[in-house]
Amino acid sequence: MKIAIVTGGSNGIGKATALELGKRGINVILTYNSYKDRAEAVVKEIEKNKGVRAFALKLDLTRISTFDGFVLDVKKSLQDIWNRTTFDYLVNNGGVGGPMMFTEMSEEYFDKILNTNYKGPIFLTQQIVGFMEDAGAIVNTTSSSKNQSFPGYSVYGSLKAAFSTWTRYIAKELAPRQIRVNAVSPGPTHSNFGDGVFDKHPEFIKPLAEQSVFGRIGQPEDMAKVIVSLLSDDFGWVTAQDIEVSGGHLL
Repeated sequence: MKIAIVTGGSNGIGKATALELGKRGINVILTYNSYKDRAEAVVKEIEKNKGVRAFALKLDLTRISTFDGFVLDVKKSLQDIWNRTTFDYLVNNGGVGGPMMFTEMSEEYFDKILNTNYKGPIFLTQQIVGFMEDAGAIVNTTSSSKNQSFPGYSVYGSLKAAFSTWTRYIAKELAPRQIRVNAVSPGPTHSNFGDGVFDKHPEFIKPLAEQSVFGRIGQPEDMAKVIVSLLSDDFGWVTAQDIEVSGGHLL
């Protein structure tokens, strides 16, 4: 009976990952920030899989002061639902995006990207890794933008690069417990990322699709399958890696 915690699990890649975990018989605690109704809908969908349970908890990655309470909620859920005091997998997926040119960048924007995409996940992991099972696994969601230079993404791409580097360091530190830590770097993906930029501007899709060797942009399910596979024992000899999942974008 495996249990995974997925941050940002109410939509996009996090939702697809939570659903994929459920399909493979893995129980899920997923987090949401603003959309409780969406999170509860994901829970219901997961629990259509026989014998699989799921639960949704609110988490604001920018408010580290609330992490103590979140940890207590996680431990209570583990005990009440699964009669467990530990969990097995962590997917650090929660994050925010959206471009802002360097010359126009505000401190508020910088802090939001920093706290949600980098500082928050690091301190959350610090809080909960103590009751992760030995030989567990962590997957961090970074971004292919860490290796590219699209205008407006200087802060986002830089912090995703930092998150990728942190993945390697923490993989080394957690190795004595046989915990594997890897990352995936999604390329352009049709999710609600960036406040639903592709739904608001479908004209962005075609040029990005033409930059992929497969002629399309990614779907959340493309990322989810790789994330869940990395958690599994099939990748038991893989750690400290950041795998680009972009369909050969800009290859």
